[in-house]
Amino acid sequence: MPTSSTGAKSAVPASRSPWLTAALAWFVPGSGHFLLGRRGRAVIVFVTVLIPFVIGLLMRGTMFQPTAAGDVLSRLIQWGGLIGDLAVGLPYFLAVWLGYAPPDTASHNTDYGSKLLVAAGLLNILAAVDVYEIATNQKD
Repeated sequence: MPTSSTGAKSAVPASRSPWLTAALAWFVPGSGHFLLGRRGRAVIVFVTVLIPFVIGLLMRGTMFQPTAAGDVLSRLIQWGGLIGDLAVGLPYFLAVWLGYAPPDTASHNTDYGSKLLVAAGLLNILAAVDVYEIATNQKD
């Protein structure tokens, strides 16, 4: 008599490369989970990454741009912020391509907006790592 497990998830198709799936998950938030058949998780990731990014843009948060000026810690913060901004993937590139440039004014809103932009990227990195672990069968 064959055994069937109704609660178990199906295995990831062998034809999909875990690295390619994770790269696509980085570029378009939620797409890696969508490819792996986890539609609900894909929607959650998409919304969870996109909402802080959009709120950060609406708060006129500045995107990090590294400079050679300043001490080592300042440069490290600038490069880390740039990596966080780039980690959002396609939404970051669309915002830059469409000419997003907040005014050069110091305020609490722009500071919090900048942090939200980076937080969205860090959430997207976590989602890409999750996709990679699912694709390599390290996680359900």
